[in-house]
Amino acid sequence: MPSRLAGKWVLITGASSGFGAAAARAFGAEGAKLLLGARREDRLKQVVADSTKAGAKEGHAHFLDVSQTSSVEAFAQWVRRHTDKLDVLINNAGGAKGMEKVAEAKDEDWEFMVQTNVLGVLRMTRACLPMMINNPGSIIINIGSIAGRVAYEGGAAYCAVKAGELKITQALRLELNGTGVRVSTVDPGLAETEFSIVRFKGDAERAKKVYEGIEPLTAEDIAETLVWVASRPPHVNIDEVLIKPTDQAAIHKIYRRTAK
Repeated sequence: MPSRLAGKWVLITGASSGFGAAAARAFGAEGAKLLLGARREDRLKQVVADSTKAGAKEGHAHFLDVSQTSSVEAFAQWVRRHTDKLDVLINNAGGAKGMEKVAEAKDEDWEFMVQTNVLGVLRMTRACLPMMINNPGSIIINIGSIAGRVAYEGGAAYCAVKAGELKITQALRLELNGTGVRVSTVDPGLAETEFSIVRFKGDAERAKKVYEGIEPLTAEDIAETLVWVASRPPHVNIDEVLIKPTDQAAIHKIYRRTAK
């Protein structure tokens, strides 16, 4: 039986690594047509090549910085050169910077998180909606986080922006009711990607300790979930998915194996 995603246009932001790159390969394996955006164009080219090898019917990439309205608008114009009908939008671009408490945190870190995780989602959705409104069964999937549901020390800004993403998703679902456009959020717990390296500003040793002694989620786990959510029949909307590794019972409750 052919995949429901075969021949569908799938747009993924932040597609140069992590969840975005894994999603590109996974949707490619379903025979989708890919429109990929990120700031690191050299990496994007490799993701396109990998996705095409996996089975993507088409693969295209373009520079995208979701923190800049002009970049988002230019990207949307580029998308329209390929198609006027978008089937899947995955708002994946985002990330965290720093783990200082509010009293010590830096404006530039807060601004990065707000621009990418909140305003970036809003900008991309606004730019893409004209290509989705008249396409019932199309779907917007926002990448959230367990941090948007439970706060933790040192995560005030990141928890706030991911809570914002959740509320954007919920508001969109209300606003788009009756159009046939579906809206979902996929919220991972501990997943090992470049996330912690970015958060700790290149400190690979500190980033590695986040996952020490556990078996975290992988980018491929999240990609598989995204494909499942997107491939439900048009009358089915998966509102929210909270996905954690088995070793993580809650944001503060993590089972870590000791080295023998």
